[in-house]
Amino acid sequence: MNFCVICGHQTTEQIPLGDHQVRRVCTQCGHIHYENPKVICGALAVWENKVLLCRRAIEPRYGLWTLPAGYMELFETMEQGAARETREEAEAEIDIEQLYCMYNIPRIGQIYVLFKAQLKDGSFGAGEETIESRLFSEEEIPWADLAFPSVEQTLRHYFADRQQQHFPVHLETLGSRLDHTG
Repeated sequence: MNFCVICGHQTTEQIPLGDHQVRRVCTQCGHIHYENPKVICGALAVWENKVLLCRRAIEPRYGLWTLPAGYMELFETMEQGAARETREEAEAEIDIEQLYCMYNIPRIGQIYVLFKAQLKDGSFGAGEETIESRLFSEEEIPWADLAFPSVEQTLRHYFADRQQQHFPVHLETLGSRLDHTG
């Protein structure tokens, strides 16, 4: 951020009064430009003991399988974002049951929030960012072709929790296994 979004003047790096981190600050109007983590929200949509996965038609990780998820928009709740992303990527409507997994991914500045949900009517399709969508049983999951560690971790939690019929909220920090989103 070399130029201020408020007045257009040049910014400089400095630690603002009362702060502890270096920020971009406008040399003219003094506006502080904060960079904060991005929130990704999505759903683990289930239908008759199978989970809905989408094969990505976009980068990063083109052609690999993921849960429907994406960046949260302004003025929406995380639940609304998860439902919207599921609608956009899998052309599916869901009933959200509970918050299920939250992942801190500090090295890329993201927070990943997934809800456990039921797929309404078992119907789904493929949106513009999706090559295809499909329901998978545990045995059918394409483990080697999953797009992100967060997807793999969520699926592993789900299948383990399903055996116990207990679905606690999982909060974890994910490391740097791959250089990507999620």
